[in-house]
This record gives sequence, structure tokens and C-alpha cells, in this order.
Amino acid sequence: MATSSPSPAFVPYFHPTQLSDFKVLKATKVEFPALDGQSVSCAILEFPGGGSINPSQTPFCRIDLFVFPKDVVHFLHNADPQKTAFAISAFGSASAGTVSIPSTLFNTTIDDNVLALAFKTDVATIQTLKKGFAPKA
Repeated sequence: MATSSPSPAFVPYFHPTQLSDFKVLKATKVEFPALDGQSVSCAILEFPGGGSINPSQTPFCRIDLFVFPKDVVHFLHNADPQKTAFAISAFGSASAGTVSIPSTLFNTTIDDNVLALAFKTDVATIQTLKKGFAPKA
């Protein structure tokens, strides 16, 4: 989250109030048990004005359509500070999930040396990043 992010580079993308305003309306087998075995589910994502969940290089425009192949990392961002943006997602699974890449990488037991090599940085930088994603005590 922004308030614990060790890097100022994350600040434009993670404002503390935007994460709490982000909403998801899901239709999965948890909400609709009849979807079990159907290999389909969907979600409607609501992004508050100027907020985002994941950084992006390209803001959404009115009625953009994106198709993401399964397991491909992608990003969502609403750059308009005045308007709420919506995304409608369809999944090829009755219980599709979201994986947060930062938490998956920096809130795990992956060796710091491995992460430093992967991100072409030093161990001290990796340890600083890990502090920002550590669970709150």
C-alpha cells in the first residue's frame, strides 16, 4: 500500500484513499454455486477517479477492449481524477482469482539474492522493498 511503499515511484499509482474506494462485484461459483463446472465467471471493477490498483503506461479510454491471455500480467489504471471508470472482466474459470505481483514477490521467502539478480539491483534495495510489503504487526 502507498503509505508503506519504500519507493516514491509508487506514489502516483497507490494513493491510500483510492485503494479503499476500489470496488469489485463478482459473479463466481462462491456467489452463484450453479457456475460450478461451467468454467465461467465474471467481475465488474470500479476504479475511483484518479486512482488505480496497478500501475500502467496506458490509461483506459472510453470503450476500450482488452483481451489478456490466461496468466499474463496486466495493469489497470484510471487517470481521470474526475470520473469513475469501470472494467468488466470475464474469466475461463468458475473461481478465477487475482494475484498481486508485488506481494507475491516481496512478501515471500524468495531469496533476496535471487530477486536482486532478477531485478538487476542489489540486495539492500530488495530488502527495502520487502519492508514495504511486510504484514502489519
